[in-house]
Amino acid sequence: MRAEKRGSWYLLTGLILGVALGLGYAWMINPVEYVDAPPYALRQDFKEQYRVLIALAYQYNGDLERAIYRLEALQDEDITRTLAMQAQQALADGRPEAETQALGLLAVALGQGPAPVAAADTPATPAALPSPTMTLPSPTAVLASPTPAVSETPTPTAVSTLRTPQPTNTPLPTLSPTPTPTIGAPFMLQDATQVCNPNLDAPRLEVVIRDAAGQEVPSVALVVSWSGGEETFFTGLKPELGLGYADYEMTVGIIYALRLAEGGQPVEDLAAVECAAEDGARYWGGWQVLFIQP
Repeated sequence: MRAEKRGSWYLLTGLILGVALGLGYAWMINPVEYVDAPPYALRQDFKEQYRVLIALAYQYNGDLERAIYRLEALQDEDITRTLAMQAQQALADGRPEAETQALGLLAVALGQGPAPVAAADTPATPAALPSPTMTLPSPTAVLASPTPAVSETPTPTAVSTLRTPQPTNTPLPTLSPTPTPTIGAPFMLQDATQVCNPNLDAPRLEVVIRDAAGQEVPSVALVVSWSGGEETFFTGLKPELGLGYADYEMTVGIIYALRLAEGGQPVEDLAAVECAAEDGARYWGGWQVLFIQP
């Protein structure tokens, strides 16, 4: 019996030593080297760098399908939400503006889908210029009677109407908002209201931007400033809340000012407001600011 027990202990000791030596050899002496690992197997910080490179490439070539193909290699559950969250985190961490803007623009493009391609087809409208050829047959009527003089009078008016769209910089201010419903558009302050939401952990400065047609506008840069600092954030980084939506977490006791990065009417004296729940509990609320295109 003693010999059997001694043998079993020797086996257990040998097994433990073998496992320890094997792990030491695999980890310390000859560790595994990963070569050509797929993107989904990368470490989290490397995945974030990979997304930044994809966003910068999309900003350069505008190939959305190629960007989606590359992002799918990461096997994220929700590509748009992951990009938007990374853009927000990059803003909070003070990452370079080119990086945060590229991530934001790609997140907005993913939320919109193939809509930007349709917008690129709109310049085809100048094909309507062949209309002057319709006025050419009227001079070919070689009737010398005075009556053709009456038919000739509409032709100068047709030519004059064709010339008016060319000087777009002159008397037609209504044409300027339509081709550029983006960052350079003259957005005006429509409303600023206090918001009390007990479901939020901290007060927020919520911003909504709409164009003249009432559609929300993404990728608009906003600047929030306070005594001693300022920060930039963009609309469209939370597409589930709206393409023209953006928010900024406020700190109680600090007075903020909000403006569009491209200029316009600023909104000042924005501070966290004290709200009361139905049960009498007190909590902090924020503001909601609406900008529209006139």
